[in-house]
Amino acid sequence: MNWNVKDIEVFEAEKTYIDTAVIPMVPVDFGKDIRVSAAQSEFINLLTMHLERQFKGRMMMTPSFTYRMSSLIDSEVERLSDWAEELSASGVKHIFFLTSDSGWKKIEDQLGDRLIWVPSIPLEDLDEQYKHSIMEDQVKQLLNVIVQKWQKNS
Repeated sequence: MNWNVKDIEVFEAEKTYIDTAVIPMVPVDFGKDIRVSAAQSEFINLLTMHLERQFKGRMMMTPSFTYRMSSLIDSEVERLSDWAEELSASGVKHIFFLTSDSGWKKIEDQLGDRLIWVPSIPLEDLDEQYKHSIMEDQVKQLLNVIVQKWQKNS
């Protein structure tokens, strides 16, 4: 389920079956790391789109959690935790943070068992068909990670 009115209406009507939310995490930089930021954003957004297709009806994709690359990740943990708390309060049982920014791995223990880190694959020189093929392979690998986290947190 995506963050749009049509899917949110379904989410509200079928909350008991939609027990998982994914928060895509996207760094933003307008300086020296602008290309890195754009590449990670493209990768995470495309991966999220493919993940949503795989888990439609079970998983909701939130809007991207954006943060400045130059900010300390520690300072963003509280904001991210607030998002997770609101989702939990709304009845979502499993919440995952999806990122390709390795900086989050350093504080993974502060995020519980919610962080899913996937190394970014450069997509800028690939044709669309190949991009989607790579994303499907990534989703297959993510499938196992998500199922393990569901079982561990149930």
